[in-house]
Amino acid sequence: MVAFYQLYERYSRRLYGFVLRYIKQEADAEEIVQEVFVKIWEARNKIDVYSSFESFLFTIAYNTTISLFRKRATEKKYLEHLKMLQQAGASPDLNDEVQFNELNGQVQSLLNELTPRQKEIFLLSRDEGLTHEEIAKKLNISALTVKKHVANSLAFLKSRMDSSLMYSLLFAYLFLS
Repeated sequence: MVAFYQLYERYSRRLYGFVLRYIKQEADAEEIVQEVFVKIWEARNKIDVYSSFESFLFTIAYNTTISLFRKRATEKKYLEHLKMLQQAGASPDLNDEVQFNELNGQVQSLLNELTPRQKEIFLLSRDEGLTHEEIAKKLNISALTVKKHVANSLAFLKSRMDSSLMYSLLFAYLFLS
């Protein structure tokens, strides 16, 4: 475990800079760096100690970054499709509303599983649209603490909901909100 922490300390900043050059979004770059180290941890018994670890690490970071681009392109196409339906006058049916209510209930249930502080910070960020700095000032805590709470909350929600549910929720929010 100590060796893993040392690897993180040695490479995380460089990986962050590498990913940020492609992504241009700090939060996404941080998430990718975390994801890369999770993948390294999960594959720790399979790593070839005789090959270049640095090359292996940056390859994982690059591939994870490309995967995010693909995911975003798919999401963008989906959103464009939804906008087109909306502009064409398509309206959600009762099934969509029922699904929205179920998904909304699931999200609320998951939010209730967060610590009270995480939930408060997450809702200030997402529902009220406050920046990390604004939340930090309001709650008298550091912006870094806010950032970590939001990242942990997002990771928790992401781990507990599959992407098809997220797309359904997105659809429902666009048409039923």
